[in-house]
Amino acid sequence: MNILSIDIGGSNIKATILNADGVPISEYARMPTPEPANPENVLELIKELVQPLGEYDKISVGFPGYVKNGVIKTAPNLGTKDWEDYDLQTAIAAMLGKPTIVVNDADLQGIGMVSGKGLEMMITLGTGFGTALLLDGKLLPHFEISHHPIKTDKDYDDYVGEKAYQRRGKDHWNYRMKKVLAVLKTVFNYDRLYISGGNAKNLAIELDDNIIIVNNREGIKGGARLWTNE
Repeated sequence: MNILSIDIGGSNIKATILNADGVPISEYARMPTPEPANPENVLELIKELVQPLGEYDKISVGFPGYVKNGVIKTAPNLGTKDWEDYDLQTAIAAMLGKPTIVVNDADLQGIGMVSGKGLEMMITLGTGFGTALLLDGKLLPHFEISHHPIKTDKDYDDYVGEKAYQRRGKDHWNYRMKKVLAVLKTVFNYDRLYISGGNAKNLAIELDDNIIIVNNREGIKGGARLWTNE
């Protein structure tokens, strides 16, 4: 069984083909997310992106927002109005002709990264702030923690997303991340916390021993576990 794994992000859309063990067997394709990033444009780019990759049997997709049973409920970094209640899972399955699972992008990252032991959390530091929770390797219901207020007028996306990094600079962003990590530690009492995303490399604060920085590219391997854990 070969799985096409697609990661839709606010800045880029990435794809590769994995074997059942999550090992890439094709090139790692990447293209900038289209503007506007509405369903029609995103689907057209995905079709172009995956065409040269080769044969596959099933499809896994990570999407930056709240996803329920393959249907998009929110898409804060792509434009929720265009995506609200859009059945992306059915649309991709129809377009590419293969069985498809669509989940939140941090969920896809998390299921590909975790050890499978205890309560583990994944956060992604990219255009926005993504989160996933897993217990003994199993995804828990997806909470949009990124939209919980961290200040009276800011949620996590506003506070430590890419726009905040660009606006406030690396030092102040790290000050904010230190606060965010302290809150997550207190609230979730996780056994391990994994951090990925383009801004993970900009962390310049001391991290607890159970916090692990992981390669963003590795997370796409979760596309295989979505099917092997079914």
